[in-house]
Amino acid sequence: MLTLLFLGDVVGEPGRSAVIARLPEMRAQYGADFIVVNGENAAGGRGITGKIAIDLLRAGVSVITTGDHIWDQKDIVAFIGTEPRLLRPINYPEGAPGAGWIVLETPKGKVGVINVQCRTFMQPILENPFHIVEQAVAKLRSETANIMVDVHGETTSEKIAMGRFLDGKVSAVIGTHTHVQTADEQIFPGGTAFMCDAGMCGPINSILGRAIEPIMNRFISNMPASFPVATGEVRLRGALIEIDERTGRARQIRRVDEAGPVEAMTAEPEPKIDIDPSAASEDA
Repeated sequence: MLTLLFLGDVVGEPGRSAVIARLPEMRAQYGADFIVVNGENAAGGRGITGKIAIDLLRAGVSVITTGDHIWDQKDIVAFIGTEPRLLRPINYPEGAPGAGWIVLETPKGKVGVINVQCRTFMQPILENPFHIVEQAVAKLRSETANIMVDVHGETTSEKIAMGRFLDGKVSAVIGTHTHVQTADEQIFPGGTAFMCDAGMCGPINSILGRAIEPIMNRFISNMPASFPVATGEVRLRGALIEIDERTGRARQIRRVDEAGPVEAMTAEPEPKIDIDPSAASEDA
């Protein structure tokens, strides 16, 4: 049995420090053979840097997925082409830096990972994710039946539709972006594990990982504000999937909800980042 651990959107310094600190222990605890982490909010809550990507990989992450904030840090355009284990959504137009999928060898066979971004209420609007993923899965299945898809999107309907569309074609479809862990983990009839959103790795006394007061005031006043990453207690949330590596069919999926290290609760806040979203979910 191949055991895949997926951790949802890592938010800022509290989230990434907690993941790096806890990952070796969690790997042993869950018997994880392969670890995928969504890192698109790891740098100050927006984007990821090359250094952060390297730190996560050194901590034991196998593949880092991202989403709509992939280009928010200026160094990532040059870096992403040098590190194939850092993915950007596969449905960017041809010629975009980096790649949206990867296949890696493990002691239990090859594992493929695809990163795709939805279109409903998402910016930028990318190529049709269903067409692009279908083509990618066909290519990957010539190498392995063990394929995991991170579907990064705002609406539950589009992510569920993607899961149903890929049922029987991939091992797991796990949603990211909204930072709120859903309770709909299941295995579809064709053997594909699904969860609408893995949740986040970040401060839980927050609004999507950000300090509460500025976001509340933004909704109340409609005035622009800075949304600093919150501090305090950190939770690491995601999914654990057991896959029959001979067939690629999922046998079990369950939610992961782990405490971060105690020291993360006293971490210093990160510098404020000036943004003006029309809703808090745009910064997810």
